[in-house]
Amino acid sequence: MSIRYGLLALLERGPMHGYQLRSTFEESTGGTWPLNIGQVYTTLARLERDHLVRSLPESDGQRPYEITEHGRAEVRAWFVTPVQAKDRPRDELAVKLALAITTPGVDVQAIVQAQRTATMRAMQEYTRLKRGAERPGDLPWRLVLDAMVFHAEAELRWLDHCESSLVQRRPQQKVAAQAVQLEVVDERA
Repeated sequence: MSIRYGLLALLERGPMHGYQLRSTFEESTGGTWPLNIGQVYTTLARLERDHLVRSLPESDGQRPYEITEHGRAEVRAWFVTPVQAKDRPRDELAVKLALAITTPGVDVQAIVQAQRTATMRAMQEYTRLKRGAERPGDLPWRLVLDAMVFHAEAELRWLDHCESSLVQRRPQQKVAAQAVQLEVVDERA
């Protein structure tokens, strides 16, 4: 998700200035995506340039922004457009493991175990946080927490798969190493 659409969605609620947008965004996502205030104002400037928001007269030293009709159409289109896998950021863990497997001297099993431990701890923390989010107004935060729990569960299943694949790969590596040793012995004879 881009900050652009997050701010547009928040401005659908009514005019807000940058600091309100930042705090409301962070509150809506349960603090899982902290925003830099500079990002907020840079994004607002782009949204205004693209005629998706307009600034209102300053009040109490703050300049509020409101969404335009063009901005409303843009955010409605965003809400109904499914997120494609190609739109998601690269999975650093998958890339790390792929590189670790092909890098000599790296203990891939240790990487998998360290990640499993960290993911389990994170899942326990998410579960603890869910128990504290029982008020009706906590639904957005609970949904974010649920997504985090489900992602952690999927990561744990994937780590199990990686571990199983590594176990299956070891016998193949031993056979390949023995074949290389036999070739070396044959060349010496």
